[in-house]
Amino acid sequence: MTAAPTGLEKVRLILVLGVLVALGPLTIDMYLPALPAIGEDLGASSSAVQLTLTGTLLGLGLGQLAIGPFSDAVGRRRPLIAGVALHVIASLLCLIAPNIAVLGVLRVLQGVGTAASMVVALAVVRDLFSGRAAATTISRLMLVMGAAPILAPTLGAGILLVGSWRAVFAALALLGAGLMIVAIFALKETLPPERRRAGALKPVLRTYRSLLVDGEFVVLALVAALGMSALFSYVSGSSFVLQGQYELDQQQFGVVFGIGAVAIIGASQLNVVLLSRFTPKRIVFFALAAATLAGLVLTALTVTGTGGLVGFLIPLWFLLGATGFVLPNAPALALSRHGEAAGTAAALLGAGQFGLGALIAPVVGLLGNDGPAMSITMTGGAAIAWLALGAVVMRTRRQGSNLEPAIASA
Repeated sequence: MTAAPTGLEKVRLILVLGVLVALGPLTIDMYLPALPAIGEDLGASSSAVQLTLTGTLLGLGLGQLAIGPFSDAVGRRRPLIAGVALHVIASLLCLIAPNIAVLGVLRVLQGVGTAASMVVALAVVRDLFSGRAAATTISRLMLVMGAAPILAPTLGAGILLVGSWRAVFAALALLGAGLMIVAIFALKETLPPERRRAGALKPVLRTYRSLLVDGEFVVLALVAALGMSALFSYVSGSSFVLQGQYELDQQQFGVVFGIGAVAIIGASQLNVVLLSRFTPKRIVFFALAAATLAGLVLTALTVTGTGGLVGFLIPLWFLLGATGFVLPNAPALALSRHGEAAGTAAALLGAGQFGLGALIAPVVGLLGNDGPAMSITMTGGAAIAWLALGAVVMRTRRQGSNLEPAIASA
């Protein structure tokens, strides 16, 4: 493993990776306040507009499957730069999209480009850190990247005050160009040539097979994906629920959405403190239990209409806060098992997260795009993840094996 940075060098690395990973949530969230306007302008239903979000998540998932092994073969920098360049081109083309179908295709390309920044950032963390150090670094990384979902809807709403929804994509193109400059000049290569893997199809497929037959990796990746699906249910339905059902304007929506992101960030930073006393596995297990409980309360309040907006937001924020403990720990646990193929493992992990997100995003719309639809979808993801992890914990205890060997030895 390349020597892990310390001190100011580590802080600089986290800032750089955080800025790069921020491209994902910015691409996903900045246009959320514009979803109703896009539907009106292009004559599309709310479900059809939500499919453009599905397209982004699909591109993020599939893109990582290709970019991860490629980064294991040629290093981290070149795939990163090429991916961000694709994001910029797709963003510019979104400016002239004539209908919802073309916009959806371009959002897929945006997602593929964005995938490079996300998979490479996780692979860089695994190149340099392992065990608790990796979980702690990802938590710190989330502090930086967490500013993106807080700012994104507010930035999008601000842009809509002076321009149309197309102006949001112009801003994303400028943002991507700036991040590409950061990638070129501020990120060193972390995968030396002697540690690179063959990029031919058969070795790549063998690597994927070795990951997929590792039952513990698959379960941990599934837990990470299901935890993320709760977040994507919120992202998909929040603009319609908060602006439609609770009649918030675009600026108020940006503020409320940002408070939810603060809950996730706060939890991810408290996670750093908890890691000094508890294992990541234990934290994830109890966080998912808390998320499920909060989700059940949220569902009961929204189905019965009790408490209005306040009754909707308080359990929602508790659910999002619990998710903030899952997001850094579940990926760190999964990646700790396959440091020799960090890029490919990160790709499969990310593909599962965003692939499931692509499936979940339209479900909220199909169920009605209201509070109950969103709360049921969010709660379902958290509950299934909790049950899956609990089943594995019980199985490993019976067998006397250790679910997190790398974490325990870190």
